[in-house]
Amino acid sequence: MSLAIVTAKSVSSPEAEGGRVYRAVATLCFALFFLLLPALAHAEMNIQEVKSKKGVTAWLVEDHSIPLIAIRFVFDGGSAQDPAGKEGLVNLMTGLFDEGAGDLDSEAFQLKLDDAGAEMSFQAARDGTYGSMRMLSDQKDEAFGLLKLAVNSPRFDQAPIDRIRAQILSGILANERDPNTIGQQRWLRAIYGQHPYARPDEGNKGSLASITADDLRAFHKANFARGGLRVAVVGDIDAATLSGKLDEVFGNLPDRQTLAPIADIRPKLGQQLEVNYDLPQTSLQLAWPGVKRSDPDFYAAVLMNEILGGSTFTSRLYEQVREKRGLAYSVSSDLVDHEHSNALVVTTATRSDRAAQTLSIVRQVVKDMAENGPTEEELAATKKYMVGAYAISNLDSSSSIAATLVELQIDDLGIDYIKRRAALINAVTLADVKAAARKLLSADPAVMVIGPPLVLVAGGGKG
Repeated sequence: MSLAIVTAKSVSSPEAEGGRVYRAVATLCFALFFLLLPALAHAEMNIQEVKSKKGVTAWLVEDHSIPLIAIRFVFDGGSAQDPAGKEGLVNLMTGLFDEGAGDLDSEAFQLKLDDAGAEMSFQAARDGTYGSMRMLSDQKDEAFGLLKLAVNSPRFDQAPIDRIRAQILSGILANERDPNTIGQQRWLRAIYGQHPYARPDEGNKGSLASITADDLRAFHKANFARGGLRVAVVGDIDAATLSGKLDEVFGNLPDRQTLAPIADIRPKLGQQLEVNYDLPQTSLQLAWPGVKRSDPDFYAAVLMNEILGGSTFTSRLYEQVREKRGLAYSVSSDLVDHEHSNALVVTTATRSDRAAQTLSIVRQVVKDMAENGPTEEELAATKKYMVGAYAISNLDSSSSIAATLVELQIDDLGIDYIKRRAALINAVTLADVKAAARKLLSADPAVMVIGPPLVLVAGGGKG
């Protein structure tokens, strides 16, 4: 539910006219890069660990075939760090990094970014504050210089604060009467209570109005530190050059973050929440316990979830809900993995007069998986798919490779994880998957229904 503001902007000016043809060619190069990079993804990637003189570490995949560089980084601490009454602070902050930095005001910074042919963005997630940049390698000095200013010296001028705040507020106001937005807000409060995960990332009208420039500066100072930083870089740059750029951009940040502690929480299950609206289509959401990324049975749970509802067209839920009965256009299950909470969530939407039937079928499919687990044939096919699809899903562009490498660092999986992943999946036995199914799916789920009052049928009752 976070409202991420992409901060790559283009401003027209006489000074920029001379670079328009060059930037058009640069844009074409970006497009070609994303088309050609899958070849790199399928090749044996050489991931280097680069450590700068000031102790900043990054994972690097060199590719000198095209003159482009992508960098992705994250600082620990995201919207869950918003102080009470200041909800939306981190999300607002991420919209302001190209709205003036150092001695450049908003317009000047955006002109420089445009002239450098670079794209920069920041996003707020629940547990991290992410940033990224794509640039032409022959203009990396200019691009990294602007990134340095954004990371170290954002201005947080009042006019941009008011403008970005108004943009966020317009989205909040537009969603005030949206049943799905209202439902999701009530869902988060129901399963998380007073925990920070229950709060909307974008905040609310009152909290947004209370956020000041000093609040933004204080969180930036607390959050942007080397101790909570992970970086990945892909493209036309060598390790020695990157080492210097890491110190340029991140080397002068404080050593340690000063973040508020966040407690672990288990979602409150065993409840049914009905958000009643007179709609032709009813949305259904169900939550069971999840699994931590570090748990020994993580891969067993992943394989089980893929068979249950993770695979778009071959899962059990898809077969029973869509293929056999035509109750929904789509149905899926996902393992939701936050730093302090985890869940397995099933979502679908159906005709309101068939909502109770659909809910009953979903619960029956889950019950069967919990009691009997998958077949040997299902497990073998799912292993083969998950091993083969990883590169396509996670390594199909410079940006996706960089994003994947950052997440591997967050999960502390090791720089050789991509090489070891297939063996970890293939080592899972049918007994392991059946045990994971019993462990996660035997619980009484939380259920949310958004639509007309639900007519309960056998097997589709509350709880």
